[in-house]
Amino acid sequence: MTKQPKEPPFASTRKALADALAHVDGLLPGSVVVRHVRCGKQACACKADPPRLHGPYIQWTRTVNGKTVTRLLSEEQLARYQPWFDNRKLLNDVVAKLEIASINALDAAERSKGNASQSHSAPTKTPRRAT
Repeated sequence: MTKQPKEPPFASTRKALADALAHVDGLLPGSVVVRHVRCGKQACACKADPPRLHGPYIQWTRTVNGKTVTRLLSEEQLARYQPWFDNRKLLNDVVAKLEIASINALDAAERSKGNASQSHSAPTKTPRRAT
């Protein structure tokens, strides 16, 4: 009976998460909100009781070169690009899970080698990159 080579810790988890990234077609950063607003006119219906607010206004907000940029979208544009906004959330989720699985794999590998008890062991979490 031959022993099969032992798979590295959390390898299947990391592979499954990496495979999930292959299905990301496009993505858009930032957030989308739908707003209904009041205007400044005193005699407008938005000041009535109950108010009839203006809108909906679909706003896409993101940061570009350190500045907040907001763009109004039509309902058609939102429907067209919603999968890309959803992909951004999926990407963030997959990357966070991949980081956790990788850290756990590192910890398991170090424990199995007996290096975890040494005072100069590797840190258990890597710093996040600015996006």
